[in-house]
Amino acid sequence: MAEAEERETGSLEESTDESEEEESEEEPKLKYERLSNGVTEILQKDAASCMTVHDKSCVKINQISLDESGEHMGVCSEDGKVQVFGLYSGEEFHETFDCPIKIIAVHPHFLRSSCKQFVTGGKKLLLFERSWMSRWKSSVLHEGEGNIRSVKWRGHLIAWANNMGVKIFDVTSKQRITNVPRDDVSLRPDMYPCSLCWKDSVTLIVGWGTSVKICSVKERHAGEMRDLPSRYVEIVSQFETEFYISGLAPLWDQLVVLSYVKEVSEKTESEYCARPRLDIIQPLSETCEEISSDALTVRGFQENECRDYHLEHSEGESLFYIVSPRDVVVAKERDQDDHIDWLLEKKKYEEALMAAEISQKNIKRHKILDIGLAYINHLVEKGEYDAAARKCQKILGKNAALWEYEVYKFKEIGQLKAISPYLPRGDPVLKPLIYEMTLHEFLESDYEGFATLIREWPGDLYNNSVIVQAVRGHLKKDSQNRTLLKTLAELYTYDKNYSSALEIYLTLRHKDAFQLIHKHNLFSSIKDKIVLLMDFDSEKAVDMLLDNEDKISIKKVVEELEDRPELQHVYLHKLFRRDHRKGQRYHEKQISLYAEYDRPNLLPFLRDSIHCPLEKALEICQQRNFVEETVYLLSRMGNSRSALKMITQELQDVDKAIEFAKEQDDGELWEDLILYSIDKPPFITGLLNNIGTHVDPILLIHRIKEGMEIPNLRDSLVKILQDYNLQILLREGCKKILVADSLSLLKKMHRTQMKGVLVDEENICESCLSPVLPSDAAKPFSVVVFHCRHMFHKECLPVPSMSSPAQFCNICSAKHRGPGSAILEMKK
Repeated sequence: MAEAEERETGSLEESTDESEEEESEEEPKLKYERLSNGVTEILQKDAASCMTVHDKSCVKINQISLDESGEHMGVCSEDGKVQVFGLYSGEEFHETFDCPIKIIAVHPHFLRSSCKQFVTGGKKLLLFERSWMSRWKSSVLHEGEGNIRSVKWRGHLIAWANNMGVKIFDVTSKQRITNVPRDDVSLRPDMYPCSLCWKDSVTLIVGWGTSVKICSVKERHAGEMRDLPSRYVEIVSQFETEFYISGLAPLWDQLVVLSYVKEVSEKTESEYCARPRLDIIQPLSETCEEISSDALTVRGFQENECRDYHLEHSEGESLFYIVSPRDVVVAKERDQDDHIDWLLEKKKYEEALMAAEISQKNIKRHKILDIGLAYINHLVEKGEYDAAARKCQKILGKNAALWEYEVYKFKEIGQLKAISPYLPRGDPVLKPLIYEMTLHEFLESDYEGFATLIREWPGDLYNNSVIVQAVRGHLKKDSQNRTLLKTLAELYTYDKNYSSALEIYLTLRHKDAFQLIHKHNLFSSIKDKIVLLMDFDSEKAVDMLLDNEDKISIKKVVEELEDRPELQHVYLHKLFRRDHRKGQRYHEKQISLYAEYDRPNLLPFLRDSIHCPLEKALEICQQRNFVEETVYLLSRMGNSRSALKMITQELQDVDKAIEFAKEQDDGELWEDLILYSIDKPPFITGLLNNIGTHVDPILLIHRIKEGMEIPNLRDSLVKILQDYNLQILLREGCKKILVADSLSLLKKMHRTQMKGVLVDEENICESCLSPVLPSDAAKPFSVVVFHCRHMFHKECLPVPSMSSPAQFCNICSAKHRGPGSAILEMKK
């Protein structure tokens, strides 16, 4: 079956036309094919056209009509024959008239026995009906206005066109309900016949010349009828087209127009018949919008006139039949497969793939995988290798065989690197050779890319030993290449050769060394590599060693660091900060280490440690002339006077001397400080400013020599007086607070003691442990209740003596007058 030409798709014939339009980027709405089957066959004989229907005679057919079911066809021909027959049954009617029959229309429901009707048109419009005993009778519906040019039947309405205009007949009421006159009377009606089509049961579309009218059949109100038909017609839209109309058909809310085209030759400046056009337009109120337009190359189009073309349509299937003297072409709406065909033809593979995915249940001729593979090949041909490789993930999915095929294709064109980031790493897993081939490609030209793949790919995708040997081979040429060394360490890790991996990491001083040790518990392997770890990152190394003392002992670490005292100090210092007791055996060693490498932390160490030998520490500090540390050690050893002497003589810092005296809180130290300062005005000023709260300033003032000039003496004396006043105020304030609190507590105690105490049968005597209340309430009793809530029978308490008449609770204190000293006495 030959393909029809749309503007983009070529020709229905092998020959081409010089006037053929250039290809358009707009997708066509319809597709075309020539009709060739047992019912209608297109023949070509010596440039003459003929159509045969069920016989072999060559007679020109004027019109074909189908009912709505598409199972019955009516045919009229030039020799006056009319045939109505079933396409799938033996049912047939034929009649021969004296004149040519131009048109025929079969009842839309001809299949029903009650609707065996059809109309024919010549000079008269005849209605044929089958009566009882299967006989056909005819009746004249219209005559006298010239030849009937077109007839269309829909429901109970028959529309026809003659030389004067368009009429509509209501079969049910047997009335003609309208007359629509033609517009351009200059056009010969036989050369430019009227085209009719029903959009629905009440909407008629009329095309004549270049004019299109859309008519709506409406019901007339009962009050308006009188002698008028029950229905009338209103023209709801009217517009002009560019070309002469040969046929009309509805397509949803749009309109399909078959147009006869005449163009002017640029060479001869004469008109010639161009290819007919099939346009899809969107009708508006006074104009229309073109949706698509296709030029059709039918046989003999150069010789055809406007009247030679007809357009029929099948409503249920959206099929359109373009009938010419030598051709019948079927136009149909393009389905999703056709849409994908067009996209592929235009090399719009991305859109084609998306359309196939969206409509995968509806497409029949295409497969998503085939489209995807074509898309990949297209990208490769364009040189977009990265884009092609990226699409492989989506298109190839879990098909391992296709993955391997595509990888080899990329290798053949030297683009194996492009597809490497997208190779599957699980479900599916490709053959190890694929991954090894890719790694070798990178190893030969891109060490960084090779290292990236090793990091990202699981080690079980390829033969690890093969890759290790390859890396070693490259290291022989470049033994100091850090990228290759690091990658080799990772390969050793995948191969569980952790010791070799760790050795490389330590050589490279790589941060992953500590992670490797922790992850794989390699502490037994690093006992002789502690110095290397400390040199690399002492902070991390010390933290790791201290966190794993059970695996590498403190003693082992200290021994390994014996030749590196600066690292030994870092380790012991952090150990001391974590726990003073764990490294107590090394505190003596730490004194020298602090003195040598970390003097700022020596004094805090001496203060916090209770295990370092003070004599050894004092000796080291004196040798190095560490005054502050020596002062602390002297004071700690009880030699405060020597410590004070060092502060005053060595440091000559009166503030530190005063602070030291305050810490010791020793009167003799203050005396020594005053004696040392008595001839030093700056020291006297410092003492006057700070001594007031610890020593009576009069003792210092009396010893100052007359005539000695003391800096800021007035300010110092004012400060002494201010400090004294402040002390007086503080004392008075404390006294007021104490008196107020005492009074408040006394009142609270008085209120408490004035409250009653519940005594019932559950209370017992704390002395004899029997109930304090007698079981017989009529008997007399005497109970003593103390404010501490302890209760006694009066006779169970000792008799008060003359020297101590007050009674006290035996359980609570009897010596201190507390809550238990007061009593409540109950008698009856």
